[in-house]
Amino acid sequence: MSTLNHLFALPELESIRLVAGKEGMNRLISGVNVMESDSLFDFFKEGELLVTTGINMEKDEQRLMSMVVNVYEHKASGVVLNVGPYIPRIPEQVREFANAHQFPIFDMPWAYRVADFVKITVQFLASAEQNQTRSKHALNELLFHDTPDYAHVYKELDQLGIKTDQLFSIIVCSFDPKKPPSSSIGYVVETTLSRKYRLLLSTHHDHQLIFLVVQIRGSDLPLVSLMQTIRNGYASQLGTSPLSLGRGNEYTLTKVMKSYHEALMVLRLTKRHPNLQIYEYNELGAYRIIMDVQEHRVIEDFCQKYLGALYRYDRLHETDLVHFLRVFLEEDGRTSQIARKEFIHRNTVLYKVKKIEAILGADLCHPFVKTNLQLAFMIEDMIK
Repeated sequence: MSTLNHLFALPELESIRLVAGKEGMNRLISGVNVMESDSLFDFFKEGELLVTTGINMEKDEQRLMSMVVNVYEHKASGVVLNVGPYIPRIPEQVREFANAHQFPIFDMPWAYRVADFVKITVQFLASAEQNQTRSKHALNELLFHDTPDYAHVYKELDQLGIKTDQLFSIIVCSFDPKKPPSSSIGYVVETTLSRKYRLLLSTHHDHQLIFLVVQIRGSDLPLVSLMQTIRNGYASQLGTSPLSLGRGNEYTLTKVMKSYHEALMVLRLTKRHPNLQIYEYNELGAYRIIMDVQEHRVIEDFCQKYLGALYRYDRLHETDLVHFLRVFLEEDGRTSQIARKEFIHRNTVLYKVKKIEAILGADLCHPFVKTNLQLAFMIEDMIK
């Protein structure tokens, strides 16, 4: 995603000065629009950068101010004012508005041709889009093909200026499948993550934004704090929509698919246990031990041994004892807490505990029994 920061870093544009709205230089730019009237906003698209000479404004500062406010409300990226005969100076009220709303305003000298600026901007955006497409295809090749064409991927990464002799990891940002992320939300995610990681490749797959990243040396920001920043920074757009982050471990490029599946496992467990606030695979604790068991039949048999009888009883009698047992373990057997959470009387809690103990032939208060049952549920989280 291209921003004003990226565009105005070009040496060809060094004579164009930012005069207000510095805090908004991370705004996305989707295009450029030359507009000489303050009444043609129906033709303006979100994310465009407006350029004007003010030729039709008759040096009227109020009309210029009205145009700036209107393009801001139409979610423009910023405004480039061609200062000269028609805009002798940038009014103070325009600067104040821009600074207050973090809306970039640029001073383009009259000698700088508008046509040249438009040409450079269009070429920059076309090149950025081409690189984004190559980035997407390379990452899709790595993650979604059983036998990736590594020769092709290495060539693409080399052309994108990415060193391949380092360790990479995958970060997945998951959204509500019914509400795909907008480009602005995607940019918030990218900007926040870039405080800790170099985002090398990215792709949008189903309801996920996926990034190939390298951690920035010296950055000790925890991913949980970045996640909170993302939620706070875009709370109004996200609303109640679920948004989750998961990161896998670091691997060489040929093993990066494993990092992707680890990130998906983190997302799965986060969805099951949202209060844990775990966002990295290396924070999964005992879940990692389960994942490393090569013989899956071993863990499946373990789960069946400790929960199988209870599942059979539930199916036969249409009860919910498996669910109740999970809640019992999550609340560490505290009767009042379980009753409150399940909206049942504490006597019902005690009755269900006795019933489960009879079915399993075990004492639910015994630490060894609780550990095995908790482990069985952890295995279930992994294999279902």
